[in-house]
Amino acid sequence: MDRGDSPSATICRLCEEPFTLSEDEFEGNLPRVLLCGHIYCTSCLQSIQFDSVIKCPECEVELTLPEGGVYGLQEDSRIIGLIYTAKVNKMKRAKNRRRTKITSTDVNPKTEEMKQPVDIEKIEKEVDDALARAAENLAQMEHIYETLTTGLAEQVERERARLKEEITRGTDKALLAVQKWKDAQMSQLTNLEAQFSTTQMELCSIQERMKALETAMQIAREVRRVPFLEQYCTLDKVLETLQAPVDVQSFNMNCLNLGSGLSCVFKSESPNQSLVLSLNMEVSIPKYVCRPRHRPNLSRHSSGSEAPDIIIEEITEDEEVHAAPPTGPELASDRRRNFRRRKTAFLGNKRIVTFWVVVTHIVNPCHFYIHYVAEKEENEILSKKIKQFCYRDECNFTFEDTVKTGSTIFGKWKDGLWCRASVVEIFQRSCVEAVKVCPVRELARIRLFFIDYGYMKTFIIQSDETTESSLKMLNNHLRKVDGEVRVELSHFSPQAIRCSLKDLVPHNPTKGWSKEAKVEFRRVVGTSAVELWPLSQDRDTLLVDLRKTSVGQSSDVPFSVREYLVLIAVARFYCPLTPDRKPLKYYPPVYPKINTEFSAVVCHINDPADFYISVVDNMEFLLLSSKLQDYYNTTTVTGHDDLSIYCPVIGQACVARNDDKLWYRAQVTGHPEARKVEVLNVDFGDKTVLSVSDLKKIKDEFFALPSKAIQCCLSDVIPLDGKTWSEACTNRFISLAHHKLCTVVVTGRVSRTEPLPIRLFESNLNGPNIAELLVEEELACFKDRPKHKHVSPPVDEPAIWDPPIELGSDQDAQGSTEQDDKLQPQLKLPAQLEDLKVRVCHINSPSSFYIQLTQLDSQLRRIFELMKQECSVMEPQDVVWKADMYCAAHINNVWERGQLCSDVTSSSTAEVRRCDYGNKVKLHVNNLRPLPSFLIGSLALECTLTDIRPAGGQSGWTATACDLLSYYLTGASAVMTIKTPTDERPVPVTLFCSNKIGRFVSVADFLVSEGLALRERKVRDAVTENPEETDAQSPLSETPADCSDGNNQNEPLPSPVAFPSLVFPPIPPKPATRIIMSVEKIKTELYQPPELPCLGHIQLNVSAIGEDGLIYVRTQNAESQLLQLRERIQQSMKTLPRQKPYTWKSVLGCSILGPDMLWHRGQLLEVQGGHVKVQYVDCGLVEDIPVVHVYPMLLCEDIPQLCVPCQLHGVSPVGGRWQRDAVALMREMLQNRCVEMQVMELPSDPRGPATVEFLLDGLSLSRILCHHKHVSRSQTVSVQGQSVMSPVPFLDNWDIDTKGLRGPKELMLGPFIQPNLPKEGEQFPVRVKHLCTPNELFLWPLEGTADVEVNGETLDEALTRINANINSLPQLTNFPPGAPCLAEYSDGNYYRAKLIKITSVDPVRILVQHVDFGSDDTLSTSKLRQMPAELLQFPSRAVKVKVAGFKATSTSENESVLPYSPTWSVKAAMAMIDLLHSSITASVVAQEPELMVLLYNEDGELVHLPLVHSGLAEPE
Repeated sequence: MDRGDSPSATICRLCEEPFTLSEDEFEGNLPRVLLCGHIYCTSCLQSIQFDSVIKCPECEVELTLPEGGVYGLQEDSRIIGLIYTAKVNKMKRAKNRRRTKITSTDVNPKTEEMKQPVDIEKIEKEVDDALARAAENLAQMEHIYETLTTGLAEQVERERARLKEEITRGTDKALLAVQKWKDAQMSQLTNLEAQFSTTQMELCSIQERMKALETAMQIAREVRRVPFLEQYCTLDKVLETLQAPVDVQSFNMNCLNLGSGLSCVFKSESPNQSLVLSLNMEVSIPKYVCRPRHRPNLSRHSSGSEAPDIIIEEITEDEEVHAAPPTGPELASDRRRNFRRRKTAFLGNKRIVTFWVVVTHIVNPCHFYIHYVAEKEENEILSKKIKQFCYRDECNFTFEDTVKTGSTIFGKWKDGLWCRASVVEIFQRSCVEAVKVCPVRELARIRLFFIDYGYMKTFIIQSDETTESSLKMLNNHLRKVDGEVRVELSHFSPQAIRCSLKDLVPHNPTKGWSKEAKVEFRRVVGTSAVELWPLSQDRDTLLVDLRKTSVGQSSDVPFSVREYLVLIAVARFYCPLTPDRKPLKYYPPVYPKINTEFSAVVCHINDPADFYISVVDNMEFLLLSSKLQDYYNTTTVTGHDDLSIYCPVIGQACVARNDDKLWYRAQVTGHPEARKVEVLNVDFGDKTVLSVSDLKKIKDEFFALPSKAIQCCLSDVIPLDGKTWSEACTNRFISLAHHKLCTVVVTGRVSRTEPLPIRLFESNLNGPNIAELLVEEELACFKDRPKHKHVSPPVDEPAIWDPPIELGSDQDAQGSTEQDDKLQPQLKLPAQLEDLKVRVCHINSPSSFYIQLTQLDSQLRRIFELMKQECSVMEPQDVVWKADMYCAAHINNVWERGQLCSDVTSSSTAEVRRCDYGNKVKLHVNNLRPLPSFLIGSLALECTLTDIRPAGGQSGWTATACDLLSYYLTGASAVMTIKTPTDERPVPVTLFCSNKIGRFVSVADFLVSEGLALRERKVRDAVTENPEETDAQSPLSETPADCSDGNNQNEPLPSPVAFPSLVFPPIPPKPATRIIMSVEKIKTELYQPPELPCLGHIQLNVSAIGEDGLIYVRTQNAESQLLQLRERIQQSMKTLPRQKPYTWKSVLGCSILGPDMLWHRGQLLEVQGGHVKVQYVDCGLVEDIPVVHVYPMLLCEDIPQLCVPCQLHGVSPVGGRWQRDAVALMREMLQNRCVEMQVMELPSDPRGPATVEFLLDGLSLSRILCHHKHVSRSQTVSVQGQSVMSPVPFLDNWDIDTKGLRGPKELMLGPFIQPNLPKEGEQFPVRVKHLCTPNELFLWPLEGTADVEVNGETLDEALTRINANINSLPQLTNFPPGAPCLAEYSDGNYYRAKLIKITSVDPVRILVQHVDFGSDDTLSTSKLRQMPAELLQFPSRAVKVKVAGFKATSTSENESVLPYSPTWSVKAAMAMIDLLHSSITASVVAQEPELMVLLYNEDGELVHLPLVHSGLAEPE
């Protein structure tokens, strides 16, 4: 292509891709001309053609394609010629370039230097051509990358949509149990990108190419800009990279058509009358998939008349099975799902479902395994598959194979019978103990558990034979399971299910199961089928009873195997034993020494007076726990029952398995219910209720160490009420200490039966005392300490010098040496006020924090030593502690100087400020002593950061700013400069701290950068003057003028630093130069009072409403004056006044620079540090603004205030002050509105509020506030007000025609019909519909009500018909209590209900009761419908009754109770629900005052008797 031709001529205008010619086998993308004259590429035309018709994208002209379709259109020869010419020119330039390169190698250096300009031009041309080609290549590769990225996203979405559709279709054909499987599979789809590894590799490849090309382009641009850089890079390689064409064929674009390899397949089999379904998530090799619009259904299923049961199997790609398949209740549940309906499952139904089983292996009557007879065919199929696999050569062990504990292999159980087995124990040659992994060549003995039969078998490998013979013998008995076989056999769960005869224990529990019991049990069950009755489950064991028909007897009634074993005296039913001798107990814990510091972990907490600690410096307990787990886990896996406990006794030592599957040393403390025991963890202190099967006998080796948990209590504190600890205190104590490492000090000796009194500190003795923290938070209080005895602290030296002391300059060192000679109890600032090295000791906010000078550390040490010497020998004294008194405070076992913040009155707790640290603490008065006079003073200086103010226009610092500053600066070393020496506190300073890289950063700048502070507006001109006589309130005026030495008579001296209300002996300060800003004394008057309106009605604008309930209004005349006033003020205030320090005591009227940057007239109300509270006198608004925005000058003094304060007539706020919600309501109704007001009374003071009454559309504002109960109004005032107020103004009479707007009148229905109950004493069947408490139920009498029909249909049929057309029923509009209606339930259907009450108004929600179920529900009006009258003819199915004969028992504090009925525990309610699952009959006891009945079970016994026997209820 010539340079004159436009490059856009060879690019398609629709897809912006270049036209290409056909070369060899590559089919080009030729330009083709439409009939309208527009030209597009072949690919675009193929994409926009539909049914041989193309619509031009530019002119939208439709044309019909010729017979050849798009390829039949005419090609544009001009563009093809341009493309061919450009290609020829390119080949010529490449040929010339190669010739030039060959020739250039023969040129000598001198010639090369002479032709350097020519070479530069050649380089520039080559680089330009290469860059142009590289830009095209980069654009093409970016397009490919975008295509791959978009394609990957579409690929993932397409696969996700396909898999979702398949999974959803499969799960829709399953029962409710499939939902759990479905959720698990859906969660796996989030990581579906990992399945497309080919596409991910292509993306990585194109990214690497793009990165290399971009790097080469960057190098080429630098060479183009500086040609001499050619000698520093390999230009040929760069040009080769830039000019390398993009081979589209090298990129595997077909990877976008690859599937993920995952698919959901639904299979079904229908042998005979049973239906077995299988829903599998299969993993296969990814295949190429098409992109159909309608995806075919990949699920295969067979029709059946019954709801199918489902086996859920998941085939994974794991090469290793980490644990054997389940053999307990989970497997039993799977088997029952195969052959029984879930609706009749034994745990959830009212009748027990039995199964026919065969006992495969017996350990003892409480440990045996069974097979389901119904699974016989599946067992045979499994055996055939295993036999086929074992005959393969791939399943033989080789020398390179290893065996792992827990892996699955094949073992020969009997001759010719191969079974699956789990490896339990492995013993290696020359090793005494079992190992986890062992090579096959070193295998000596292996123990297997046959998971399909429950049998344990040990295989011994003879070691005296040759290696080949031992391997051959091993393969005769064992075979390995490879990955393919494991995947195929994963469809079959373990066939053996572990069972136990419920509540059966050996006849002699101390000796265990006798041989006779095992023989008799094996003889009774035999090898024939027996009937299994599942009763419950205990972890991995089914608790059952076996029934067998007697052989040779006329009666075919089966007998219970449990009862038979009890009858022949080889077993008995479980009941707790009373020991005839005291059981062995653990050694008591070893108590630490008194007043000795040690570390411990708080392991369990009941309350602050009853908790357990565990000393952490004993390594024997760590080894004990590890040995316990190893020993008892191995015993459990191998099935040894010689350690089982069948009838535990109270006080017996044992080992218990907790819910975390770990074993702990424990002691039995109680028998709460059948087969349940309460145990105490002797090493941690917590109590747990466990099953008897979770207990094991303890070996002597674990009995040697004493108990680890020490029962303790916090000393010196008692509950606030003196009796019981509050829940808030206990929870706070748990958050402070539970499972945390603390420092403990024992404070006294007690007997072994009482808690050990201790003091608890966080981390170390210098950390917070937890007892004092509870007292500070008012969750506990100190108890009186003895005065005759003093307990010395365990640590002599207080750890308060942890921060390193930095060495200063020589002058600082010399100064500190001089200061060491004489005690300095009071802080004295040095002469040099810049770059002081300090330590931040406490932070309240950026405007108030305390520092310590590091050069005074030696003074601080001396003061602490003197405090310890003076105060340690003092006894508590009766001192009347007053505010600002100095004292010696005992804080964290260290005596410190303190100052009382307030008077100590009736309470024994005092708030003390630490003089040397600045923070405040609360202490008991017994921790206070009088401070010697020579130690009075403080070494902590209160400071404030200058040049910043709080962000957001607030008057105070936010909690975020304070917390952030405290987090980073507390205890940190810093450099400080005092900006302005002053006697006031806090002192303005600038503070610098080092960051992570060691640079000093301004703390003020840091707060500004974090958005927590703003820059303070600076005054343009600084005033440097000598102190002058100012207002008496200014502390600067107290600086003496003649307090100087002879050398510096004209220089002012710094005043001694002192806290308010304290007088110290004068200390001669060193003279220093400082600059003191003079304070200007000024006085202003108030603005003129407003013009009051006349009595009567008037239209006014409400401008503001104050927090005190005053309403500020402006007349229409004042509104016009306000506009003129603002223009006049802005014209007069064109520049900012000069900022000076003022005395605000005598300032009343002022000028305010508002947030709108305009000047306003104001009145100063209060000075608050750096902020002032002002009121805008022309609108009444009150704000807190920075003091720099206020100037003591009056604006337009001749104009009075424009707003008038008003107060409501005859009302007073509830509680004596206006509440926030009342003020908010008035602002919502009045502010910025023109309202009608009646002036009732004018004030005597022209600045006082006028008494008025506001009328809103004729309605009194006072009545509105009274209606909302914000104000109260006296009757006398109301009557007087009515006589004065004029009648409500006449409103327009609107003639509104409401005809046709009213809906049909709602039909008022009567109450529901109650069912007729039999006479008193007669029993009748009932069904429990709802349970409120164990003795308050809703029953449905079945006799005479179950089959009631009205108009030939039952209640369920009528409700089904009505729900099918529920939208035709109108919504409920009237809501009288007790009225019938139709209410929507959570399943989306409507049921009969009655209205109870309206629970909320906004939004409207109504409490209803479902009369056929007894449950309550709170619904919106949109879920309530008018009920047809025909439904009233059906009697209610839920009758509320009270069950007689029992009542609630007292519940403990730690027991969960029903929130709506605290007298009943949740445990009692759950037990009553279990008792009501069987067939229930009832008999009426009394009709009045409430319906009372007695409930009986199937055996004719009272239902509530088990509750009474278990202690969950008591007889009434």
